[in-house]
Amino acid sequence: MYLHYQQKYPDLYELLEKGRALELDRSWDKDIPEFTPEDGPVATRKASSKIINSFAKKVPYLLGGSADLAASTKTLMEDWGYFEKGNYQNRNIAWGIREHGMAAASSGITLHGGLRAFAATFFIFSDYARPAIRLAALIKLPTIYVLTHDSIGLGGDGPTHQPVEHLASFRAMPNIFVFRPADANEVAYAWREVLERTEGPSMMVLTRQDVPIADRSKYASAEGVMNGGYILSKEKGETPDAILIGTGSEVSLALEAQENLLDKNIDTRVVSLPCWELFKEQDETYINEVLPPKVKARTAVEAGTALGWKEWVGDTGTAVSVERFGSSAPYQDNFKNYGFTVENVIEHVKETIETNKS
Repeated sequence: MYLHYQQKYPDLYELLEKGRALELDRSWDKDIPEFTPEDGPVATRKASSKIINSFAKKVPYLLGGSADLAASTKTLMEDWGYFEKGNYQNRNIAWGIREHGMAAASSGITLHGGLRAFAATFFIFSDYARPAIRLAALIKLPTIYVLTHDSIGLGGDGPTHQPVEHLASFRAMPNIFVFRPADANEVAYAWREVLERTEGPSMMVLTRQDVPIADRSKYASAEGVMNGGYILSKEKGETPDAILIGTGSEVSLALEAQENLLDKNIDTRVVSLPCWELFKEQDETYINEVLPPKVKARTAVEAGTALGWKEWVGDTGTAVSVERFGSSAPYQDNFKNYGFTVENVIEHVKETIETNKS
């Protein structure tokens, strides 16, 4: 039967075989846009939408949907309707409000072979899907999770919708790669890495609020995302006085703090660390180039619990983090009230420098 299908429908057979192998065409990502500061600020969930739709035609075996949140997660593939009776060629799935069922079925689709599924919802609602995500990690399924509204930055919905401990909890889960990109260009390279990774699930954690797009003529290329972490902005001298390490929307805050610190004659390096798991896979030489062991004055900046950050900032480093539940307020007020300000970051850097002098 299979041989008969190959002979009768050779083009479709070739597509089927590519899907079974999760094979990507060499030029699958050539239409992914590059973003400039003039294109922003833009939420990383919105950038992700543009990127998904730029490569969707080139990855025909990719399909998925959200738990009744397509308008918010921005995961709709625009050239295809919803998969339903009589429209089996469509690639968007309307799961309804059932996060666990969505995540479990997405793994089933991927496990079957020939297709690769993504599941999308708000990051906080990953709690409902956690058993299915854990099972995908356990058996190393390349299911993709697109989780938006990633922090206290989502604002007015309050603590019930604001994930605080979730980044730490998924980073603690074996086999899963968690990406929290800093801007639109980091999203583009994160998607490249996610589509090329087939040895386990990947998670894209994206902002609701708009974030600046880093000027890549001034800072390093976002291609560094494919190493898990990279030097985004170098120090002016030979060795930095301190290192600022951030993920997601807080990376732009670290860049702003770097400029202000330089005015105070404190020379810092900014490292973007969107995927800890991928960074750990790099060789020791690269890791030490990004985070020189002799520079112990390190400050992490991330709108989540600091659990796990000691691996990167060390025992004498510090973290600007969220150690309590969120609150209901405009996201600008939330960030200010929780200490995500240039002034507070500067104080943390000064503190780590003083600590490491003694």
